[in-house]
Amino acid sequence: MSTEQQPQQEQQPQEEVIQEQAQTELTPEQQRIAELESALVQAESTLSEQKDSVLRARADMENARKRAEAEVDKARKFALERFAGELLTVIDNLERALQVADASNEAVKSLVEGVAITHKSFIATIEKFGMKVIDPQGEQFNPELHQAMSMQESAELEPNSVMAVMQKGYELNGRLLRPAMVMVSRAPEDGVDVQA
Repeated sequence: MSTEQQPQQEQQPQEEVIQEQAQTELTPEQQRIAELESALVQAESTLSEQKDSVLRARADMENARKRAEAEVDKARKFALERFAGELLTVIDNLERALQVADASNEAVKSLVEGVAITHKSFIATIEKFGMKVIDPQGEQFNPELHQAMSMQESAELEPNSVMAVMQKGYELNGRLLRPAMVMVSRAPEDGVDVQA
């Protein structure tokens, strides 16, 4: 080392000692400033924690409000479910009356027309409130919407097609009220060797 570098290195430790002494020997004003800075840091930390707490509380409140709105909406949609289920027998009776009525008989022709108009307006009214008729004649069997009452061989229809609807089904706002009771087709057995 050169002699010029040695005095510089000796000066650095002396400066650090002087700074340490200055820090330990603070004036009352400097001590007060240090205390206030410490209190400020602590207050900012507390404020940050409280902000987080308030944000969490707001989020919880918003989630609770959304859940309550969803429950009210669901209750509104399906409040009529039991009532609508009871109306299905009225619709069934109107349909049966139309099936057995003799429209060619002049004595009851106006009565049959009145029942048909009543049935049509009744169906239109329930559809306004979210009810939907399930009449799957000729469609593929869907176990979520249909209830198979029997199966019958048919060469004319594809297997698992609805051959006949014994009783129509109904949905209320996408929820099944009553499945359609149907007869389902199956492939004829005469062309297939089931013994093999």
